[in-house]
Amino acid sequence: MDHVTPMLATLADKAFDSSNFIYEIKWDGYRAIAEWENKQLKFYSRNGLSFAEKFPSIAQALQNIKHDLVLDGEIVLLNSKGHPDFQQLQHYEDEQEPNLVYYVFDLLFLDQKNVQHLPLIQRKELLKELLYVANNPVLKYSDHIVGEGKKMFKAAVAKNLEGIMAKKADSLYRTGIRSREWLKIKNQKSREAIIVGYTKPRNSRKYFGALIMAQYVNGALQYMGHTGTGFNEKTLKDLWEKMQLLVTKQSPFTKTVKVNMPVTWIKPKLVCQVSFTEETNDGLLRHPVFQGLRDDKSTNEVIKENEEPQTVDVMKEIIPTADLLLKIGSKSIQLSNLSKIFWPKEGFTKGDVIEYYKKIAPYLLPYLKNRPLSLKRNPNGIIDDGFYQKDAGENAPSWIKKIDIHSASNNKTIHYIMCNDLTSLLYIANLGCIEMNPWFSTANKIDKPDYMVIDIDPSANNTFDQVIETALMVKSILDSAGAESYCKTSGATGLHIFVPMGGKYEYEQVKQFAHVIATLTNEQLPNTTTLIRSLSKRADNKIYIDYLQNRRGQTLACAYSLRPKPGAPVSTPLLWKEVKPGLNPLHFTIDSIHKRIEKTGDLFAPVLAKGIDLKKCLDKLM
Repeated sequence: MDHVTPMLATLADKAFDSSNFIYEIKWDGYRAIAEWENKQLKFYSRNGLSFAEKFPSIAQALQNIKHDLVLDGEIVLLNSKGHPDFQQLQHYEDEQEPNLVYYVFDLLFLDQKNVQHLPLIQRKELLKELLYVANNPVLKYSDHIVGEGKKMFKAAVAKNLEGIMAKKADSLYRTGIRSREWLKIKNQKSREAIIVGYTKPRNSRKYFGALIMAQYVNGALQYMGHTGTGFNEKTLKDLWEKMQLLVTKQSPFTKTVKVNMPVTWIKPKLVCQVSFTEETNDGLLRHPVFQGLRDDKSTNEVIKENEEPQTVDVMKEIIPTADLLLKIGSKSIQLSNLSKIFWPKEGFTKGDVIEYYKKIAPYLLPYLKNRPLSLKRNPNGIIDDGFYQKDAGENAPSWIKKIDIHSASNNKTIHYIMCNDLTSLLYIANLGCIEMNPWFSTANKIDKPDYMVIDIDPSANNTFDQVIETALMVKSILDSAGAESYCKTSGATGLHIFVPMGGKYEYEQVKQFAHVIATLTNEQLPNTTTLIRSLSKRADNKIYIDYLQNRRGQTLACAYSLRPKPGAPVSTPLLWKEVKPGLNPLHFTIDSIHKRIEKTGDLFAPVLAKGIDLKKCLDKLM
């Protein structure tokens, strides 16, 4: 890549006050990076499209700066009221140049020195001085206020601006990362859409009636509505001429969309921006209004955002980016490397992991308490496989509970950590343990598991709908045995089905019952499932029904555990009515899980209850 990919912000649900944040105007224009080095200028969009020729007045102003630098900002065209006007920016012409401004809000390099590691507030101080010396009206410093987000947002609403930005004052600049240390708080709802067709005009309307819009969902184009407002005769004509070069007979959708007039389809090459009142759960925009084309955006960027807006409470309590000595009662934990990126694409950090476990602890701890843990450590985040650690080691604090268990395989005693409280949980998370892997049994009944698990493990060639089909077959067989069962996402590509055992049976008895269930399931679904564990020996397109998890010492990610997978998914308990085609495990993430639990409570609590009568269940199956 020969261009800088800018740092991105996360959507927040409302304005808030915090002394740790600065607040800026959210400019409504084209995001632009400027590189001025060795008398060579590169001025481009977030995906590398050059702006230097299109906006020569800004390019010239940048070339007059007497320092090598890299800037991040927004190209804005101000209307007669001095407010950003995105629609006018679409039809920018030379005579409008006096109203064209490059609002700069960040500095990445200065005189070939990388300053991205400096706190934001220091970078902005350098930037302000730089632009003051440059003294060019086309280059403006994007100012801020400290701490008063509600006041800033109220002013933005009064002027009908797009919204505000809230940024942690000590945040570092992380290229290509969507960070939770930068937040966007919108006054007006708007987003990008791909134009895939247009309808025939009615009455006196010329050229076309409405645009058909789409976005990508799981790699396929999904209809998101149509808009016939926001145009004048010039924009109708200009857009119609562009679309004529892309006309095709093929609809991009697998299902028929409902529109009032005949449709002409076009190849999905054009991106537009629309304002709207709300977005439905199935991705349709209500009352969309065309605002203009987005030449600076590529179609592959127009993806349905599954993330929930971040709540204010989460943002105000976010773990600091620096190292931190955390005290809980009489116990202390030295938290380290909190700003280290664990999910490069999403921008989540080690601090985000610790903050997640801090908040989820009341729901998670019952599934960890008094259980030996196998520590799966990912100190570098998800970029590698990490490693397993069973023994607590010499450096574990004295207050960490441990259990000594003899390992017959290597003839030594392993000092397993147990996680019985919040302090222990945060200590383990600080080790780089993204996921939590407890034994099925507790210390007081170490040979008798509290539950049985059927792990539905697909190959790379299986669909998730096939995983769902298998899970429902397992449930059907368990229902016929009179055994209660509970399902959760694995947090990856599979599903886990739990049956409460109540600590009444030995591991071998539980494993044999799981083998019976797995065998009966395989008999019903022989074309898509297998009991062959080895990937090299099983058919390429078959789902492994793993009953061998039910052995002493085996572990798997427990309910509400994060997983070191793209998207930061959480292993999430489900209602059985949710286990149906279309279920997407990536809907349950570090961002979305808390709102879900507020609505559902802990769906998995019965797993730790009394347990089934194993003999009666086996008798019903025989």
